Amino acid sequence: MLDALVLLCTGLLIALGVKTFLVQTFSIPSESMQHTLKIGDVVLVDKLTPWFAAKPARGDVVVFRDPGNWVPSKEKEAAPDSGVVKLFNESLTFVGLRPPSNGQHVIKRVIGVGGDVVECRKDGPVTVNGHALDEPYLYPMNRPCGDKPFGPLTVPRGRLWVMGDHRERSADSRYHLGDEGQGTVSQDDVVGRALVIAWPFGRWGSI
Repeated sequence: MLDALVLLCTGLLIALGVKTFLVQTFSIPSESMQHTLKIGDVVLVDKLTPWFAAKPARGDVVVFRDPGNWVPSKEKEAAPDSGVVKLFNESLTFVGLRPPSNGQHVIKRVIGVGGDVVECRKDGPVTVNGHALDEPYLYPMNRPCGDKPFGPLTVPRGRLWVMGDHRERSADSRYHLGDEGQGTVSQDDVVGRALVIAWPFGRWGSI
């Protein structure tokens, strides 16, 4: 019995270490990254890279902490658990085996990094430093900047311009131009880079 308890505690500590330093799971709550990611997909996020001061690159799909008002209130409201169910779910979330459901994180694609000039005129395409982007990941029939043309805008150093792949369902950088960061996200708020769709098994694959 004691040996089993020791093994269980060891396993939990390893899982916690993996969550803290290596990878963590996140669940996709909205349509904003379709078709790349669908509602309910669970992705594995690389948390190790930022520890080595590697910076997000254009095209990376990243998870970052909500800068303040990016997550709709309905996504922050989860049905409350109770009793043993609540304790069980909180334990799984703590060790990284269950995606957090508090709606405090956002997942988008990096379009521009610090120093880049980003722009999208009506009917597109999105340009970075004057070069049009090839965006095969866009949701079918979407216009590159949807109904929100922007720029030209220079991304400040240490910040990112991010957009969803489903441009008509993504309240991304385009919708936060009036914020302090002019729609950009601080690199310091990036949790990690999404690498793999882990669930459902039928959608397993790299991102």
